[in-house]
Order: sequence, then C-alpha cells, then structure tokens
Amino acid sequence: MSILSPTAATAPSELIKKRPKLLTAERLKGTKDRYDLIVIGSGLAGLTVANRLGRDGHSVLLLEQHYNFGGMATWFKRQNGHIFDISLHGFPVGMIKTCRKYWTKEIADSIVPLKSIRFDNPQFSLQTTFDREDFTRILTQKFEISPENVAGFFDFARSMNFYDDQKLTTRELFQRFFPDRTDVWRLLMEPIAYANGSTLDDPAITYGIVFSNFMSKGVYTFQGGTDLLIKSMKAELHKNGVDVRNYAQVEQILVEGGRAVGVVVNGQRISARAVLSNANVKNTILDLVGEEHFAPEYVAEAKGVRMNSSSTQVYLGLRRGETLPFIGELFFTSTHPTFDSEALTALECTSRTYSFYYPEIRPGTDRYAIVASINSNYRDWADMSDEDYLRWKERYAEDAIRSLERYLPDVRAKVEHVEVATPRTFKFFTQHALATSFGTKFEGLKVSQDLPKQLPGLFHAGSVGIIMSGWLGAANYGVIVANEVDRYLRGAPDAVAKETA
Repeated sequence: MSILSPTAATAPSELIKKRPKLLTAERLKGTKDRYDLIVIGSGLAGLTVANRLGRDGHSVLLLEQHYNFGGMATWFKRQNGHIFDISLHGFPVGMIKTCRKYWTKEIADSIVPLKSIRFDNPQFSLQTTFDREDFTRILTQKFEISPENVAGFFDFARSMNFYDDQKLTTRELFQRFFPDRTDVWRLLMEPIAYANGSTLDDPAITYGIVFSNFMSKGVYTFQGGTDLLIKSMKAELHKNGVDVRNYAQVEQILVEGGRAVGVVVNGQRISARAVLSNANVKNTILDLVGEEHFAPEYVAEAKGVRMNSSSTQVYLGLRRGETLPFIGELFFTSTHPTFDSEALTALECTSRTYSFYYPEIRPGTDRYAIVASINSNYRDWADMSDEDYLRWKERYAEDAIRSLERYLPDVRAKVEHVEVATPRTFKFFTQHALATSFGTKFEGLKVSQDLPKQLPGLFHAGSVGIIMSGWLGAANYGVIVANEVDRYLRGAPDAVAKETA
C-alpha cells in the first residue's frame, strides 16, 4: 500500500497533459498592447523588479506560467487544511532591510529570527543560534580551534567580495584556516550547501559572502508563511499599477532592429520598451531569444554555464489536533561519514534537512508540518519510468519518516498527508534548465550581467553565480537590475514607437 497521499501519486506524464488547456489567450484578457517593461517569471527577483519599476511610474506587465507566484518561494495547499511552503524557510537578516526599502514595512516587520538550528551526523551533534558569537563558542570550545584562527576565518570571509581572486576554492579556504578538520568543514559548509547548492570545489567567494550574511545575526523566516508573503507582495504590485498575470507562458522574446521589443505569450504578441527575464539564464538566451541574435563568443560562453543542483522534498502534514515538541526549526541530519558534495546530491540519500513548521509560523492556526529537503541531481530522475519514479518517491517518503523517528518516535502515527516533490516536479513547475533549484554556477553571473550589452532592452535577474541564490540574494539582484532597467527606460529611445504611432 502506498505511503503517499492520493494527491501526491500523480505521475509526470499525467501532469503534462493538464497544462496546455490552461495557457489560453483568455488569461491575457484586458492586457494592453504595449508596456514599458515586461517581466518574465515571478521569482523574488522578478517580483522585486516589477514592484520597483511600477512604483517609479513605469507600466509593467508581470507574466508567470505557473498558477502560483513566487518561483521557488511559494506554497501549495492540500485537503484537510494542509499548507506547505516550498523550500527551506531561512534567510539572513538583510532581508528585513531589503523588504522595508523595496516592498513594505508590514512585510519587513513580519520577518523574525529562528530560535534553533540543529545538526546530527557521525562527526558531531549540536544545537546553535547560527550567528558569529555562537559559532565562535562552538568552534573554540567543542572543536577546540584557537580563537585566533576562528576570528581570522570570520574576518577573511566577511571581507570577501565579487572582485576578489576567484581561483581560491572553498576547500582551499577551509584548509588554510582549519587544516584537515573535516568535522569543522562540515559544520561550516553543510548549511550553505542547502542554501545555495555550493560545493567544496566552487570558488570560495560563493561560500564566504553567503556565510557572512548568515553570521551577521543568524537565520530568519517570514512569520505568516510564504502564502502571506506572496499575497502581500501581489497586493503591493497591484497598488503600484503592475499588471500581474498567471498561466501566462512566454514562448518567445521578440527582437527587432537589434533590440528586445516584446514577447509572444500564450500565442499573443505584446510589445514593450524593455524585457526582464526571471527565467533561467540559459533558457532565456538559447530558447526564448535564440542564439542567432547574439555574438558567437557570447553564445559559447552561455552554453558553457553549468547548472547547479536540484532538490527533492518530502512534505509531511500532521492531522488536526496533533502536536510536536520543539526540537528546533531547522535540523540538518546525515548518516554519511563526512561532508561530501557528491554524496549530498546522490540518488541514494544519506543527508536531509528538516524544516519544522510550528503554529507560530502561521499565527492563528494550530497546524504542524514538516518538510524534508534533499539536494538532488536532475539526471538521476529524468529518464525513470513512471513505475520506477513512483517507487523512488515512495522510498524517499518512507526514509524521511523513518529517519525522523530517531528523534520523534511517535511521529508516524501523527502524519496524515505525505507528498514528495522531485527534480522532475520542479522541472515541470519552474521550467529551469536541469530543474536547478539554485540557478547556475559562478560563471553564470557574468553571462547574466552581460545580457543587455549583447541585446539592448533585454535584462536578466535570478539565481546566478551561487552568491545570488536564496531569497535575499534573488531579491537584491532584482534591485540591482531594476536600477539598470530604470536607467535604460529613462534614457533609451522608444524602440516600438513606429508600431504604436
């Protein structure tokens, strides 16, 4: 008998049949023929760009092919009152400032700190508030690292920036300050690998910037759940005059006279003075535009960009009236002997992180939920038969519950809803290349930044270069690119003036 709830047992081939019927011209009823800016995709970068430009008086159309908004920062509902957030629910304190300045005070005021992050693996078991002061205590007292080495490491990581030497790898950085201390490496690396998919052999900058952001004041989340966050953002978008559409599949970015001049969406042409893609950067260049519109060397550079890893998630909903003791909001668990980037994403899962959703995460409710997140590779799932696919989903669900029983022995009896999302699920709903959850490797950032130089009027914002991954990075990259789009719109000639004259 399947452990998965009935709504979770749908095979990918059945999902694919449903979407085309929803992507119709009717979804675009009431749109204008022309906008200042069209935003493709509603991840946090796309939402932030749309809001920033709408607030400044530009006419903006936001197009999202999914029924829900938020990209990987979204949620879904199931029968019996279950609500699940997609992805881990932790980000640095800088999200408060970003939301206050570029969204609303109310959104910023709903960002609260997590109380406890736990680790349990063959090398150590501990609990932390995940900030510099507590990590210093743990490293000096539990791991017996000299205070000088710990301070030197934190200061070095804090000083890192985009213009630093990018040849230094994270492995080399750790070896410099903590030679051969793989237990320390694991403590420092594992949470960041779940936050942005980085590995020991990626440039150290992709680790140092993200780690330092978290070490400022710990890990934060949005109180009220991702559903309230995105609904609040949609309300702000509407307030600022942004035209927001879902079930809107962009099929092509239009190019005329060497400029981006609009899109074809659900079979309909809509013109714009500029286009911002929040889609995957490779999808944007190679599929939505076409390589014939770019210099050959740029196309080669784009094709060479490597994708980051994907995710598998197991959603566990407790039946109404059941409770959980507080054991922390984030719990990094593993049975693997040491931290291993390849083992972390292997199909044979040995490591998973549990996000615990207590009622205070969504005030006014009495429900508990647990999400087990596993870093994965799309290639391991892509060509499975439907039978094998459902068998592996069943296995992941069972393993997540069995692993959790080590800490909560009676949890199985409390669980009412069990669902598994795999890289194939994320590929279907996000359309990202290789179903990446964390965007591209570091070389993707330059390709993203150079896009408007190659094709005026076309911009990109999203998870690129690892340091831009995660909620804070995506939103902040949206702010950076929004400023570039604003300058372009205020200074660029109207590329579609002849069409609308």
